[in-house]
Amino acid sequence: MIVEADGGSRGNPGPAGYGAVVKDAVTGEVLAERLDSLGITTNNVAEYSGLVAGLKAAAELGASTVDVRMDSKLVVEQMSGRWKIKHPALQPLAQEARDLAAGFGEVRFEWIPRAENSYADRLANQAMDGDVGKRPAAVRTPEPARSSEPNRSSATGWTGATGTPTKLFLLRHGQTSMSVDRRYSGRGDVPLTELGQSQVAAAAKRLAGMKGFVTGDVVAPIVASPLTRTRQTAEAVADALGGRVETHQGLVETDFGDWEGLTFTEAAERDPELHRAWLSDSSIPAPGGESFDTVHRRVRKARDELITQYGGQTLIVVSHVTPIKTLLRMGLDAGPSLLFRLHLDLASLSIVEFYPDGNASVRLVNDISHLA
Repeated sequence: MIVEADGGSRGNPGPAGYGAVVKDAVTGEVLAERLDSLGITTNNVAEYSGLVAGLKAAAELGASTVDVRMDSKLVVEQMSGRWKIKHPALQPLAQEARDLAAGFGEVRFEWIPRAENSYADRLANQAMDGDVGKRPAAVRTPEPARSSEPNRSSATGWTGATGTPTKLFLLRHGQTSMSVDRRYSGRGDVPLTELGQSQVAAAAKRLAGMKGFVTGDVVAPIVASPLTRTRQTAEAVADALGGRVETHQGLVETDFGDWEGLTFTEAAERDPELHRAWLSDSSIPAPGGESFDTVHRRVRKARDELITQYGGQTLIVVSHVTPIKTLLRMGLDAGPSLLFRLHLDLASLSIVEFYPDGNASVRLVNDISHLA
């Protein structure tokens, strides 16, 4: 397969985005498109991000040999091993690209003029324009071989999605002392309150009564943020199902920095201009913390890793408000404004499915019927 990738930044650093397209090497047919905005960063970071996205798409399509074509001389020479990678911001992206490349039988890197990379360039510009929500379905998988067995990979209803989805049951943690006063609670490691423990017990009982989580002696994976409140919630579910909990750092809540522990009003009074800007621009971080764009990239990476490990399975993901909203945003293919318009209650349950052809389906949002 052929991977063409590009990235750009309007300001360098400035509002950035990447684009990648995967093509059949024989027919030239487009098999996958990927694009996303990156917030404020540099051209080179955006270019490497496009490369990583393109290699991931090729891997999902089952490519064995990949020809990477980019108009970035820097990326091509560095990935070919002819130039050293000195900038610290590029080193982890380059390593991620190397790790992905190692999964193919062969990967070749070729520099091409910008005019020959117009498809990926168009996608990157679309991402920089914030037009991510209008992209077409990201990945189309080859048609599965025919079998006498029931075809569980057929098209799913009117969505047109194909393949067996990875189904995520998204459970928010229960009440903590911070949530009682509606304070910013990010990396602060607070436990559940007594009410919070009863909330997660109710959620665990509900999940234990649902089908599809236990097959014989096998219990569905339960993956949680490593913070105490989410681990306690996940452990209640594991006890009810007879499973075990694993943690993933990518599922932790937003780092609210200096606003940690403050109420909305207190944060607005402390940093009025910054707080107002933060509410309207997902690329702006809290003071000493991280931006929602950063969280989006982190959670997207976590999602991709979970799909790689558990593709086609049902998982229970126990996390926080922002990561769960971010996963629902991916499922809805929506913009960052969803973060401010969607409400999620404590111990609420949501469901999103991600299909191998790049489609997604949100099945449930903020269900708290088990708390009634």
